[in-house]
Amino acid sequence: MNKILRVNLTNGAMTTVPVPNRWRKLTGRALTSTIVYEEVPPTCHPLDGSKNKLVFSPGFLSTSLASSAGRLSVGGKSPLTGGIKESNSGGTLAAAIGNLGYRAIVLEGESHRWQVLVLTKDGMALEPADDLVGRTSYDAADALRRRYGQRIAMAIIGPAGALRLPTAAIMVSDMDGVPSRPAARGGLGAVMGSKRLQAIVVDSGGMKKNPPANPKKLRAATKRFAQALMAHPASGKSLPIYGTDALVGPIDRLGGLPTHNFRSGSFEGAAGIGGEQLREIILARGGKTTHPCMPGCVVQCSNIYLGPDGVERVRGLEFETIVLSGSNLSIDSLDVVAELNRLCNLYGLDTIEIGAAMGVAMDGGLLSFGDGAGAVNMLGEIGKGTPLGRLIGSGAVAVGRALGLTHVPAVKGQAMAAYDPRRLKGTGVTYATSPMGADHTAGNCLPNTVLPGVGPIDTTKREHQVELSRYLQKVAAAFDSLGLCWFSRYPILDDPTLLLDMLEAQVGGGWTWDGLLDLGWQTVQTEVMFNQAAGFTEADDRLPDFFREEPLPPTGDTFDIPQGEVLQTLKP
Repeated sequence: MNKILRVNLTNGAMTTVPVPNRWRKLTGRALTSTIVYEEVPPTCHPLDGSKNKLVFSPGFLSTSLASSAGRLSVGGKSPLTGGIKESNSGGTLAAAIGNLGYRAIVLEGESHRWQVLVLTKDGMALEPADDLVGRTSYDAADALRRRYGQRIAMAIIGPAGALRLPTAAIMVSDMDGVPSRPAARGGLGAVMGSKRLQAIVVDSGGMKKNPPANPKKLRAATKRFAQALMAHPASGKSLPIYGTDALVGPIDRLGGLPTHNFRSGSFEGAAGIGGEQLREIILARGGKTTHPCMPGCVVQCSNIYLGPDGVERVRGLEFETIVLSGSNLSIDSLDVVAELNRLCNLYGLDTIEIGAAMGVAMDGGLLSFGDGAGAVNMLGEIGKGTPLGRLIGSGAVAVGRALGLTHVPAVKGQAMAAYDPRRLKGTGVTYATSPMGADHTAGNCLPNTVLPGVGPIDTTKREHQVELSRYLQKVAAAFDSLGLCWFSRYPILDDPTLLLDMLEAQVGGGWTWDGLLDLGWQTVQTEVMFNQAAGFTEADDRLPDFFREEPLPPTGDTFDIPQGEVLQTLKP
């Protein structure tokens, strides 16, 4: 992947340039954040398409068919946080972009009409897309597959992106061509909408690919990595059996499961939305308990969930969505959660932000907690483009501001995911300090995570949480920069040579674990510098006051790490 494609949507110019030498070791998040830092005015309005840019970049291993290594990074200035954003997704687009030889696609300017960017081995084109605007992401994707072929990979926005809502996701196609793998966090779908780009379509079929640096070594290294993934209890047993929803029970028993808009850490209906119940329903209805979201994945922790009528409702029903739209809303029905997930996918929305926004709305009296039918109707307002729908689609902070509430679980404008920081304190440090806002994927500190030189960390205690967050933010940024799924960390953190051997075989050169951690750290520091130039200060690196002041039932914990210590997390 030695080319950068720059697409100027204002005049239609498309230019392919070599990767500059200073970017030769950058892909994924490291590259998207570097381009945004160097080329986007930090104080610009995120929805000013003439100034903000949208960058797509696969990781170095995206074309290797290594398991769990085909994630795509999307970068830009976020309309939700006002800072830099990297959102990533599984699916097929990263491999397709990489197979065409592109290390990044940089979208610049804004079009005066709706368009689709089409990339094939034979060339590239911007084609009209007026007929797709306002249609659901699934309908529009069906139309694109009829137009360009069933084997295409794509990124597409739904009605939320066209409305430029700050919760809008970019929906990426899965192994079956269904746009069910969202690059969801931070509202980058709205940035794509501001440029009037409805979709990117990539057909890499027939492309003569450049061989890896050492094909024989790569085959051996990817095989060894796949075996290590399947041998680990988490990636080889728990995730394939229960998917990510396996976490509901443990986090609930810990007392850190967001419930009733983060007012409790335990949900009496947890069993109804947990991994065992999810698996039981899927098997009873003839769905799929395992499903790969990207080429070559052996973990296959995704799923296909059918309704009571046997018709597919959603694919990829994940822990974060289940918690934010389940226990957070005091809803104990997976059918209701699946319907909320389905609507988010159709409209092209971040399920985490929408679940949090509806939790704040319920706390403010717009709806009763536990009202599943009401939640479905409220989410449907976004599809209708009503004032209420636009409010919910503007995210948790906007809803809290409109209702005069302070109990809003968000940092830097972005809602928290499915872990209460009063019981998962390291994750709370990450929420507070990550340049991305309250983003668990930036460095999630789960119970008993091993901190090098210290050992397993108890997430409920103050000790070592800052060091753990700093370490995992480095690891997460490095993984995002290589296109690695976060679940691949289990064997890699035990044996980094699993990753280093694949990198050396794929792209050559010398790679070290310390060098990869340095890459992650440099990436985070680049993002911090962008945010500082955009006007962020230390006051933005803090959790809402209620996490320190309101004891969390049933344990009575608060977030008790002194703010001075929290602020040391990302200090150079």
